[in-house]
Formats: sequence, C-alpha cells, structure tokens
Amino acid sequence: MLVESASDMEVVAQAGTGLEAVGLARTHRPDIVVMDIRMPELDGIEATRLIAADGELAGVKVLVLTTYDTDEHVVEALRAGASGFLVKDTRPAELLAGIRTVSAGEALLSPGPTARLISRVLRRPELPFRDAPGAPGGPDCLSDRERQVLGLVARGLNNTEIAETLGLSPLTAKTHVSRIMGKLGARDRAQLVIVAYESGLAVPAGGAADGS
Repeated sequence: MLVESASDMEVVAQAGTGLEAVGLARTHRPDIVVMDIRMPELDGIEATRLIAADGELAGVKVLVLTTYDTDEHVVEALRAGASGFLVKDTRPAELLAGIRTVSAGEALLSPGPTARLISRVLRRPELPFRDAPGAPGGPDCLSDRERQVLGLVARGLNNTEIAETLGLSPLTAKTHVSRIMGKLGARDRAQLVIVAYESGLAVPAGGAADGS
C-alpha cells in the first residue's frame, strides 16, 4: 500500500517465499526487489544471490529489509549482491526515499552500522569478495586516485561529496566510481564498500585506512 501510494512507483508482484521472489523477478524484471532476509523455502540472501548472478536480471537491484541494523546477515546480503538495506521499522517516507536512492544507482548503507557489521564478518574465514567468481581484480589494480575514491565511497560519500573532497568535478568523480566498479567486477556501490573494508582501504572508526 505504501509503495502503491507513490506516484512514481508501481508494485508488479508480491512473493511469499524466496523461490517465488526469484521466479517473479525473472518474469517481471522489476527495477527493484524489496527483499526480506528471512523468507521460507529459500532465505533472502540466497534469493538475492540468484538474482544477482542471473545475467538476464542485470538491471534488477535488491534492497534488503531486516529487523535490526546489527543483523550480520546484512553483510552476507551485500556480498550476495544487494544494493543496500533498511530496517523494518523505517519511517514510510524514508522507505520510499530508500527505494528511489537504490533506483538511482546509489548504495543505501548506514556507514556506522555497516562498518561494524563488516568488521565482525571479516573475522570469519569466509570467501572474500575480491576472490569471488566474477571479480577480475582487487584494489591493487587501482590507481592511487581510484583507491582514494574507493575509500570515500566506503565512508558513504556520494559523487558530489567525493568531488568536493578531492577537488574534482562531479562528472569526474562519477567516472572514477564507474571505472572502479568495472575493474573490481562490482555490481554496484554497495559491493565497493565490501571491497574497501576487506582490502583495508576502509576500517571501522578507531582504525587507520590506506588512502594513498
């Protein structure tokens, strides 16, 4: 009802399970899937992974809903290809704004909670994003300027803010972000954040980052 109330949005389908969500995404190819992490049959993380891995659904973005912003499954969802996350008690206006943010190609992340979540998850001996299938290179393949930009993306800065920080034009900042995504095989800015933390270019508050 909330989404349908917005003049610039339309609900094309509703799914009750993760498997159904994947099937409906393939049928309707929506701009955005608002995905609950906890779904029957197939959880939202695996459903997100299947959508992100499907070449025919390259234009479909996933926005994850979770009960708590401290849910470590959020980082797994970001690794799987989600473009951001919101907690379920988000105010209606903020939810609609979040959908618009993801639709515009921006990552929807809360820098503080995201940094803490990634810090905890990275202590686990799991497959890092930079070594995952489809990721052609790591941060070592980036120029010094691109490494700076990546670090700022991880801090939650948008293209305009990155441009102001580095004394660039917004278009140049956007071009840098696009090139970084191409070099790292990242689906969107959310995955760039994962790369930045895994590589040490960004660290939770209290640490030091390499911004050379």
